[in-house]
Amino acid sequence: MGSDPPISNTIRVFLAAVLSLSTTVAPAAIDPGSVAPPQLDFTPNPPGSYKLEKIQRCPSGVLLDANARVQRLADFTRDKVTLLTFFYSYCTDAWGCPFAARLMHDLRERISADSALRDGVRFVSISFDPTHDTPQVLRLHAGAANGFDWRWFTTRSVSELMPILDGFGQDVRVERDARGRPTRTLNHMLKMFLIDRTGFVREIYSLDYMAADVVLNDIATLVMERPQ
Repeated sequence: MGSDPPISNTIRVFLAAVLSLSTTVAPAAIDPGSVAPPQLDFTPNPPGSYKLEKIQRCPSGVLLDANARVQRLADFTRDKVTLLTFFYSYCTDAWGCPFAARLMHDLRERISADSALRDGVRFVSISFDPTHDTPQVLRLHAGAANGFDWRWFTTRSVSELMPILDGFGQDVRVERDARGRPTRTLNHMLKMFLIDRTGFVREIYSLDYMAADVVLNDIATLVMERPQ
């Protein structure tokens, strides 16, 4: 067996800061937000008219689901087209986790209404903060799935989260106050990862391209694709 992947200094600092935080934030479901989606200056290509190249293989990792069961990340990045993102439940940045939640709720509705897509797509949301987002907190989110295959995960510890963040290239840090003390704000670049049925990341969305039509067409393109 190979050795564990190296952990970036950014993630090491994140580990130390998160472990020093209080976990007294009241559990609450993420507000889907009310900010307007980005306005595109182009018309997205229709599904199936283009190819999404393979970017990287998904990292492995150990997760904890809303029922406190240990799961393998690889079991949720195979066999279906997967849209994966990271979140933390007490995020208040309108252009952060709440915006991503709003987009994913919109996509869930549109995919659920499309018989050609609904059985071939899943969403995966993984918490940045396992010290707060326990399985009990995850259960507040799981009800939003409404029968759609939307999985909510945390990890048993930040040390088990770190290789997953590093593997996806998802940077995150804990914001500090004027006296250098860690606050409850996690600064991270909002990203979504689109994964094919064989476990390869095929697209990484930053905020500028998180438009429902773009993501939906890419999802449909991968659903139409024959696995190779």
